[in-house]
Amino acid sequence: MLRPFRLHEPETVADAVGLLGQYGEEASLYAGGTELLLAMKEGLLHYGHLVNVKTVGGLSDLRYDEGAGVLRIGSGVIHRTLERSAIVAADFPLIAQTEAGVANVRVRNVGTIGGNLCFGEPHSDPGALLLLYNATATAQGPSGIRTIPLSEFAAGPFETSLEEGEVLTEITVPRFPTGMTGAYEKFGYHARPTVGVGVALRMDASTGVVTEARVSVGSAGPKPVRVPQAEEILAGKTSAELSSAAVLRPAARSAAQGADPIDDFHGSAEYKEHLVGVLLGRAVRTASGAV
Repeated sequence: MLRPFRLHEPETVADAVGLLGQYGEEASLYAGGTELLLAMKEGLLHYGHLVNVKTVGGLSDLRYDEGAGVLRIGSGVIHRTLERSAIVAADFPLIAQTEAGVANVRVRNVGTIGGNLCFGEPHSDPGALLLLYNATATAQGPSGIRTIPLSEFAAGPFETSLEEGEVLTEITVPRFPTGMTGAYEKFGYHARPTVGVGVALRMDASTGVVTEARVSVGSAGPKPVRVPQAEEILAGKTSAELSSAAVLRPAARSAAQGADPIDDFHGSAEYKEHLVGVLLGRAVRTASGAV
């Protein structure tokens, strides 16, 4: 049963920060509520005060800064908006495709990208996907505004690097460099993914050689990660070499080890290691244009 709480509706980020400071551990930010309210109903969490950031102006803004070549996603933007946005589809199609597979339509119509990242659920797609883009998060708190690389945002299961009283306000996503394409593959029996693997490859148009590779793995371990060891294996390879077991096997092994897979409700660490290898191969083939 959901225990009583007081709902606050600030109009500015500064007001929200102030409320968090005023009520301390008794307060939590509330956005879509798809994760938070469920945990509160189950008695896993309880807060006497919820700070509704849906009333804060600007947090639901989504815009493409063409001059800087970045997508600016307000933390209050819902998944459905990212899925259906013409701007996202045109310049960040991989984000639109991946967001279309987040949870279900009910969740995507309510849940926000900021809430998803801040709740820190390990079995989730957006965090792993956005690592491919070298995205950054902007947070505002009692000490001012700071930028956090998304690679440092998740600290562990249900933990983030946000400091006390900070509010995530925006996620900044740079476009892929010219010549880079990406793919995100996932598998799972439940509403949440068991494993998700992202690959982005930048190919030299004249030689067909990979000049830059990016690999991310999510849901396998305690948090989504980039795997530089796997990236190094893929870089410098030709399109033909990317399809060979001599390249994919060591890349898959490095990706699985880098993800630090753990046993949980979704499967054993050994099972997840196998899935990482399968999904990495699929993502590499898609990103390289081999399928």
